[in-house]
Amino acid sequence: MFTPLHAADVPDTIPAWLSDINGAQAMAWVKQQNDRTLRLLGHGPLYQSLYVTSLKLLQTHDRLASPIQIDGMIYNFWRDDRNLRGVLRRTTPDSYATDHPEWTVALDLDALAAKEKRNWVYGGVDCLHSQQNLCLLHLSDGGEDAKTVREFDLRTGKFVEGGFNLPHAKQDSSWLDRDTLLVSYPWTSADVTESSYPYIVKLLKRGQSLDQAQTVFTGNRKDVEVGPEVLHDGAGHQVTLIREGLDAFSSKLFLYRDGQVTQVAIPLKADVAGLFNGRLVVQLKEDWKVGAQSFPQGSVVLVDPAAATLAPQLLVAPTGRQMIEGASTSHGHLIVTLYDNVRGKISIYTPTGAAFTHRDLPLPENMSVDLASVDEDSPVAYAVSSGFLSPTTLWEINSDTASVQKLHTLPAQFDASNMAVEQQEVRSKDGTSIPYFIVHRRDMTLDGTNPTLLYAYGGFEVPLFPFYSAGIGNNWLSRGGVYVLANIRGGGEFGPAWHDAGLKTNRQRIYDDFAAVAKDLMDRKVTSPQHLAIQGGSNGGLLMGVEFTQHPDFWKAVDIEVPLLDMMNYEHMSAGASWVGEYGTVSIPEQKAFLRGISPLQNLRPDVKYPVPFIETTTKDDRVGPVHARRFAWRMSELKLPYYYWEQVAGGHGFGASQKEIAQTQALSYAYLWSELGRTK
Repeated sequence: MFTPLHAADVPDTIPAWLSDINGAQAMAWVKQQNDRTLRLLGHGPLYQSLYVTSLKLLQTHDRLASPIQIDGMIYNFWRDDRNLRGVLRRTTPDSYATDHPEWTVALDLDALAAKEKRNWVYGGVDCLHSQQNLCLLHLSDGGEDAKTVREFDLRTGKFVEGGFNLPHAKQDSSWLDRDTLLVSYPWTSADVTESSYPYIVKLLKRGQSLDQAQTVFTGNRKDVEVGPEVLHDGAGHQVTLIREGLDAFSSKLFLYRDGQVTQVAIPLKADVAGLFNGRLVVQLKEDWKVGAQSFPQGSVVLVDPAAATLAPQLLVAPTGRQMIEGASTSHGHLIVTLYDNVRGKISIYTPTGAAFTHRDLPLPENMSVDLASVDEDSPVAYAVSSGFLSPTTLWEINSDTASVQKLHTLPAQFDASNMAVEQQEVRSKDGTSIPYFIVHRRDMTLDGTNPTLLYAYGGFEVPLFPFYSAGIGNNWLSRGGVYVLANIRGGGEFGPAWHDAGLKTNRQRIYDDFAAVAKDLMDRKVTSPQHLAIQGGSNGGLLMGVEFTQHPDFWKAVDIEVPLLDMMNYEHMSAGASWVGEYGTVSIPEQKAFLRGISPLQNLRPDVKYPVPFIETTTKDDRVGPVHARRFAWRMSELKLPYYYWEQVAGGHGFGASQKEIAQTQALSYAYLWSELGRTK
């Protein structure tokens, strides 16, 4: 149970039992809160219409089947009205390219959950490179980050008799060979970091029990987590790595070879995207100087991990307002996704002698473009393009010829014929130009009365790009709303520097950026405080809490989703210790003072007129956890401030485990937003 260690400058009057996540008293309080919210928001024509629409969109068959290339086949995980938990299914590449692929079910999760009487949620598969039908199947209980891992044969559709079986826990594993795994696991209850993740990696042979596994690497409890990764390329190379996470962004990388572990001398802030001709594909998050060579942050370089002296080769470096989202290997080529001023393109890089040449793929411009699937042994890859008003399109890429072919386009999910998208910019408090997108009706009147929903995230170098959302289209835009996506600092839209600008005690810049976008919307007469709603989740939930307390007069509605809200105590709640690299720590006086100044819970005041917020979380969230939301709601009740609270029991760090639970949460959220803005149907 969480016990507050830093109650700031006032006594902590919130009862300890509220932090006992599954405790009877806490769950009774949750039920009482949920019943009240359902009574106030979960009835009537507005909610019913939103619920029916949301569930229909989640269960419709008019969705793109996202591809996963495994074992020469195309796999897809699919949920609909007949498969509530979902099925893992497969088809051939030729059949996948048709309008009506012929699917074969490999795993029926509904049947498995019913047979085993478990609330299983699909968590993905990790397949053996040399025999791809053998996979580690990840299953979570109600959507938790913790997983049960069991060996599964995709061809037979059965669990492997006597196969690998790792009990439920936060864990990480990789195939070393057919009969050997590298596993990071809480081998005893004490073998977890302060962030709640494992830090000891062991070698586990087929047929061995967990206590027979052999230790190959040990981090320490101050790490965030330690995990293995085995990489392959199309040239037949295999490289085994162990990453020791020091904080949310820094880690040491080790090469595991012939039973020995040696550190790879790349920067602490760097991501390994894959393996190409025996060299690591490294994306730099900080500047790197190696001898006479200098590589700017955001670049992609190739590094031989076994070389005694590193001699990195530059593949591509961003310029201006560019960011490189990722690089993947494909049949002797590298596929690079790059965004320029929040608009994407994909390029094929091919080695020519000692250098590389590249060709841009002829994909739609001024949209988001992202790789959906890639196979290092095949020239075939898949990408998707989309925009706010442009339905998602799936493309087949041939990396050998740098050509693309349109396969499928999602049918329009809402009428966008009278809608438009524009990109604007505004100067933040310190003069930095902050871009944002506005989606609206073409005949929008600039009179300050348009119901507007402003969304942002602003953290962990996570970029937000234009995207097609049937939910937003039907539940917001088609009802006359304006949707705004803000590319504030803290995200990754313009590379590592855009993120670093808002770290720790510089974080007020992020909140100033968001407020600047809101003020600009008001100055342009798009909206006004009585017609402006804001929404964000997780780190974006913290953003909502800060804006709620710093600018209560700016908003009419504030939707706070799976949030961090108690920043004086976040390090001791769920996986909070893993985010010290992002937020800072109360153990350093300067950082503690800053956290005290922005922490939403500690900055609630009884004499302030706040908008009525909607606070939503899930009991099964083992990442942020529900305690932040609970404590914030309790504190508001102490101060006699009105609020709505919703805690879905299942769902992990999201909105629910089943489609009905997700639809319920979405409908409640939109019903709240519209009702606060004066709409009753």
